[in-house]
Amino acid sequence: MKKQLLSGNEAVALAALDCGVNLGCGYPGTPSSEILDDFSKLGGSAEWEPNEKCALETAIGVALAGGRSLVTMKHVGLNVAADPFFTIAYSGTPGGLVVISADDPGMASSQNEQDNRRYAVSAGVPMFEPADSQECYDFLCAAFALADQFRSPVLFRMTTRVCHSKCVVERRKAAPDAKREGAFAVDPKSNVMVPAFARLAHRRLRGDLAKMREINEKNQYNKITLNSSELGIITSGISYQHAREAAPEASIFKLGFTHPLPEKAIRDFAGRVKRLVVVEEGDPYLADAVRALGIKIDAAEEEFRFGELNVDRVRKLLAHDPTPAPAPAVAPHPPQLCPGCPHRKTFETLRDLGCLVSGDIGCYTLGVMPPFNAIHACVCMGASVTVGLGLRKMLPEKEARRVVSVIGDSTFFHTGINGVVEMVYNTPATGHLLIILDNRTTAMTGMQENPGTGKKLNHVDPAPRLMPEDIVCGIGVEFVAVVDSTAEPEKFKSLVEECLAATRTSVIVVRRPCVIAAVRSKKMGN
Repeated sequence: MKKQLLSGNEAVALAALDCGVNLGCGYPGTPSSEILDDFSKLGGSAEWEPNEKCALETAIGVALAGGRSLVTMKHVGLNVAADPFFTIAYSGTPGGLVVISADDPGMASSQNEQDNRRYAVSAGVPMFEPADSQECYDFLCAAFALADQFRSPVLFRMTTRVCHSKCVVERRKAAPDAKREGAFAVDPKSNVMVPAFARLAHRRLRGDLAKMREINEKNQYNKITLNSSELGIITSGISYQHAREAAPEASIFKLGFTHPLPEKAIRDFAGRVKRLVVVEEGDPYLADAVRALGIKIDAAEEEFRFGELNVDRVRKLLAHDPTPAPAPAVAPHPPQLCPGCPHRKTFETLRDLGCLVSGDIGCYTLGVMPPFNAIHACVCMGASVTVGLGLRKMLPEKEARRVVSVIGDSTFFHTGINGVVEMVYNTPATGHLLIILDNRTTAMTGMQENPGTGKKLNHVDPAPRLMPEDIVCGIGVEFVAVVDSTAEPEKFKSLVEECLAATRTSVIVVRRPCVIAAVRSKKMGN
């Protein structure tokens, strides 16, 4: 078969095409964003959804109708999709359903470095962890085969380095599988999780996991390298690449199918070495599991739980040397808003007016940096509205009137609308002001489309353009204005001052296209 140089994300997209995936759904989030873009370019059917919960639920519908579906998101996105994720683990789907969680050890572009391997254990779903692009291709095909066999969703856990690094990939299939025809079998006992049916489904799930464990004992998706009996390493994902280079003399058990774990194979490997070390990024998921088997491991220091591993850090881990790496000779350039960014004048105004700003997730979060210093709290997607409401309800009136919530257009559609409902339903005594920064793109993750841009995922096909001002008016916000803070700075300032002084619910939509997105759109003839 033809060999190609592909990133992990590109390899997943190719595998999705070759597996006959009927629909790919997701919400853009680094490091997963390129998967659906690449799948679409290859000819696959893909959609950006308003948020990860919508994406997973749409994919569940496809899989319930017998199709294969793929869902992509970054690690924190699975928090948003957790409700349907846990339930569909019980009921399962006749079509294959694979959920990709792209974790971000070291927080290259995230607000935390949670380890989503814990989700597989908690929900009771099988999990694959590729270590390179070839395994991204091979394991995704294996994940769909396992999903078919057990009617179970599969968690496909990637990390930043696996998503973005490249290696040669051999395409295994001469031609893509045919896409499946849709058909829905009426089966309430399987598809309606009322307590009586869910209890039976839970028992079936645990029985299936036991069968999957036996499959994993055959080590079809794991790799055992027996070298020295002095040192053995258990590892998975990108950590395997670092461990292999840091300790070439070691015997290594590389796990690819990482839940449920092959307990017998692990015990056998542990019995072959004098010293056993677990090398993994993030939480001690594998280390805890090995200890739970009663196997003694040479535990790594807490320092190695933070950030990404590399060859030097693995050498230090093996040597029990937790000293941090020296600071780079040249300090990295801090992130900042682009020159000409339409958000700049907004944050300058909020700073100059002395506002207390409840911010949100997006490139506008960089308003926290100098010279703006204009974001004072930021929790998660959509939280700017509700955190701001909480601040208004707790602070003395003079301070409460300084509170402003700021959210982007894509994030408004993601989880901000519920906050506006709360703002209208439980209005603080001082009212509240929400500023929606509408730059007509999902900028920070790579200029993807969203429900407010008027374009589908491929940047070409037209879509209904939802206007935030229409939505908040429909919810019942008392005052709504639209302004360009860059072209009309004084008007924007006056509107903010007016809204802060008023005792009402107010929304100001600040609309101006992202300069980078505007250039790209012009080149594409849009």
